[in-house]
Amino acid sequence: MRKNRSAAVAAASFLLITGAAIATAPASYAGTPGGTHANDRNRDFNGDGYEDVLTGAPGATVGGRSGAGAVTVQYGGPKGVTTSNAKVFSQNTAGVPGAAETGDAFGQAVGSGDLDGDGYDDAVVGIPGEDLDGVGADAGGVVVLWGSAQGLSGAASDWVQSVSPFKGDRFGSALAAGHFTTYVPGDLLAVVDKVGLSIYQYEAAPQTAKAGDKGGSSFKEFKDRRRTSLARQAEGPGISPVSLTTGDYDNNGLADLVVSGLSLGEEPGHGWSYVILSDDIDPLPITALRGGPVVASGDINGDGFDDLVTGEPHSPNDGGEFMNGGLVGVYYGSADGPVGQEGPGTPPDWWTQDNPGVPGVAERADGFGSDLSVGDVNRDGYADLAIGASGEDIGSVADAGAVWVLRGSAGGLTTAGVLDVNQNTANVPGGAEKGDKFGGQVSLTDPNADGYYGLLAAAPGENTNDGVVWVFSAGSTGLKLPGSWTYGGGSLGAPYQNARFGAAIDD
Repeated sequence: MRKNRSAAVAAASFLLITGAAIATAPASYAGTPGGTHANDRNRDFNGDGYEDVLTGAPGATVGGRSGAGAVTVQYGGPKGVTTSNAKVFSQNTAGVPGAAETGDAFGQAVGSGDLDGDGYDDAVVGIPGEDLDGVGADAGGVVVLWGSAQGLSGAASDWVQSVSPFKGDRFGSALAAGHFTTYVPGDLLAVVDKVGLSIYQYEAAPQTAKAGDKGGSSFKEFKDRRRTSLARQAEGPGISPVSLTTGDYDNNGLADLVVSGLSLGEEPGHGWSYVILSDDIDPLPITALRGGPVVASGDINGDGFDDLVTGEPHSPNDGGEFMNGGLVGVYYGSADGPVGQEGPGTPPDWWTQDNPGVPGVAERADGFGSDLSVGDVNRDGYADLAIGASGEDIGSVADAGAVWVLRGSAGGLTTAGVLDVNQNTANVPGGAEKGDKFGGQVSLTDPNADGYYGLLAAAPGENTNDGVVWVFSAGSTGLKLPGSWTYGGGSLGAPYQNARFGAAIDD
């Protein structure tokens, strides 16, 4: 594999706001407490054993307010993803804190986890454009929709905001949840804004409301009982955090947390990811890895350790062997956490469209790695990798977008059986159009619980930013293009015009 020249390391620290042994994406997940691996993220809001699909439409007009935003949930079942059992939520839904306002971007980020430990996953919705009274514009907030045997409901939903909110922080820009510690029965909630990270713990007794609160909250900042809130340092640059993921990279039974973003300082704009391994006994050091700000997790080589995949769709041209058409890196899990191809502290397996066996050619602004998802499409025991490239030109059609699926194996990621797909591919509905951004979001998911992970591929720019999602089922040979189909927000009863439906999919 090719190696990338690392950006110079700036002397800077990464602030872990909570001081916990954990810290942290597009993105955001967890299943029933105790499920720590990426394949345990069942996103089961009604507890029926089937994965559900949570999708954001942050541009949706609600109550006449453009860009207020909405989310949809489609409940899984024996038939998989359908449009017949969907529900729509916004800040105008009864019981949801606040009200739909212009530019709130409700659903810009979505996530899930069993935050109250009742056996039902809960939906978490980021609202980075939320204005707070007494604070200012775009301070941001988060709404938690509680799961139950009947599924999600706006009733008694909860509000979460920064402990110290500021104008323009855009709190809720990225979300994740996971079972990071045995000290708390449910999953913990991780939230980032433009300046840092916070971890929250659910408590049955509501906390005291503060100025700007949308009716108070049942969440408090998580304080690890063995440490105080101190900044932690790692050998890496300061970053502007963008996304989150979880996985059990050292296979110790606790979910680990990754915060990924873009470097600041003398060499800005390069992707870096900070890995915080969870341990209930000893504090573990934060590790900085080159790659990001897109991240995803799963066990690609089937060794029982989750692997970390990073995407850098718009890396600055470093003058080395990589253009800025997009760059994907794979770090494999181990007892030491995610490690490079030659062990701890070494570069990952780097992938671009110029790797032998990968269809296409790396070109400027392709956005290879715009989004990532990991799941086993053919049930062979090795997780596969879906890579979106929302800026890929199809012929002369600019930014139409495309998706690649690379197969996992005992030796790691491979091009054997590679699939590349776009809207001009045979048996795929639609046609490539300028600015569709097909592959802007990808999600490998198994909503019919047959063990084969199908693909949801979103084109949030489709139909002049209405947004559409493509559904590809899977079987023993992998993804199936014949029989693929599409739906938009309108198909689910959601507001759809300029909604950017599919700009976020819980993965």
